[in-house]
Amino acid sequence: MRVETQLSAFLENKAGTLAALAADLGRHAVNIRALTIANLTDHAVVRFVVSDPQKALHLLGERGVLVVASDVLAVDMPDRPGALAIATRQLARAGVNINYAYGSVPAVQGEAVVYLHVSDLKKARAALTRSPRRRRRR
Repeated sequence: MRVETQLSAFLENKAGTLAALAADLGRHAVNIRALTIANLTDHAVVRFVVSDPQKALHLLGERGVLVVASDVLAVDMPDRPGALAIATRQLARAGVNINYAYGSVPAVQGEAVVYLHVSDLKKARAALTRSPRRRRRR
């Protein structure tokens, strides 16, 4: 688990806009590791995690794209049923709200990365660092 910088770009909602952004980042050797898109009426909010957030911020800013940086929690989790339930239960017990989440393809065989924008990063990290409690048998 680690804290990553997420970029939120506000783009015009029309064909080819995301393609141009992705091509521009690619030309400058910035890899998009994960992304999600929220579709609004005439704009879209593209949230993404990249290999070099500072470089991406600079490039997009030069092109007049409104971009906001924020911290998200990157949680490596096993690619198996119930893994997300365990992590989210730990966060709920700690009183941490998940504002939104998105995932990426497994970077390592058998593990995926889930990006969480949470109400309290410090509490979330502490909750996910502790091992889940085992249920007592009766």
